[in-house]
Amino acid sequence: MRLGLNLGYWGAGNDADNLALAQEADRLGYSVVWAAEAYGSDAATVLAWVAAQTAHVDVGSAVFQIPGRTPALTAMTAATLDTLSGGRFRLGLGVSGPQVSEGWHGVRFDKPLARTREYVDIVRLALARQTVEYHGQHWELPLPDGPGKALRLTVRPVRESIPIYLAAVGPKNLELAGELADGWLAIFFSPEHAADSLDHVCAGRQRSASGPSMDGFDVVPTVPIVVGPDVAACAEPVRGYAALYLGGMGSREQNFYNRLAGRMGYEKAAGEIQDRYLARDYVGAMAAVPFEFLDSTSLLGPVERIADRLHAYADAGVTTMSIATYAATLDERIGAVRGAAQALDRSGLGE
Repeated sequence: MRLGLNLGYWGAGNDADNLALAQEADRLGYSVVWAAEAYGSDAATVLAWVAAQTAHVDVGSAVFQIPGRTPALTAMTAATLDTLSGGRFRLGLGVSGPQVSEGWHGVRFDKPLARTREYVDIVRLALARQTVEYHGQHWELPLPDGPGKALRLTVRPVRESIPIYLAAVGPKNLELAGELADGWLAIFFSPEHAADSLDHVCAGRQRSASGPSMDGFDVVPTVPIVVGPDVAACAEPVRGYAALYLGGMGSREQNFYNRLAGRMGYEKAAGEIQDRYLARDYVGAMAAVPFEFLDSTSLLGPVERIADRLHAYADAGVTTMSIATYAATLDERIGAVRGAAQALDRSGLGE
């Protein structure tokens, strides 16, 4: 098992802290540092900033929003970041959600699976520095009956193949990740409930050009971590994050995270969280998140307990454990980054 660090969104007043966390992860031998984007900071700029001030750790997008960029621009950005970082870039992609896709980017959230398939095809074609000509249902390059010309990427990435990851929650999207990608970016990953999701990933691998084996396929959940002696107290800082995603990410009809919690056996609680959150009872929504859900999808408590928990994640198929720190101070957050490294060392699971 390898370690990753997810910095989340930039620009929330913790920019200097996040850079310090990334540099500590670099010093400790973490495998990758990820950055996210929604409708604030963009991930590409953050990753360039982090790559310039680290030496060894990979930098990855978790995720670049598919509706926010053409596939050609994504290939350009990926190639540029790989070059600037000396071959340390990983490309994570996701379709976002209907509210952001249509409300922020002005792109209809229709047929996301088919759009993703064509998008990845074009990105791979461009990154391979082949002349890009593509005739799909959603993308036509060059446009017909116009002055457009089939072009080839002029930037040569350091690596022959930049790894591509897909963020996926629903069954069909999980299959697509297994089929098309080099890795899966997971959220609310519980070892006790992971088999169903990974079965869908494995079904996709059966159709993959890489073959049916999961060897070399990177399973990467982002897992909240809070280190401390009291497990219940450690769970409290994670409640707001869980309530936001289960209650407020997407509409009542289209909240992929809420559906995931339901499939994990928390359907009643997920419904209450959403009801309270959409009614703007944010405190009530946080209180409605079951401790058992938080404990099963987070790393909480002393280093020894976290080390034991890592075995459950490894047994469930996780290959890169990407932590997200939830603590009030920078010292506590750095302590969590160090604690995860200590836990991995104690577990004996590290490479």
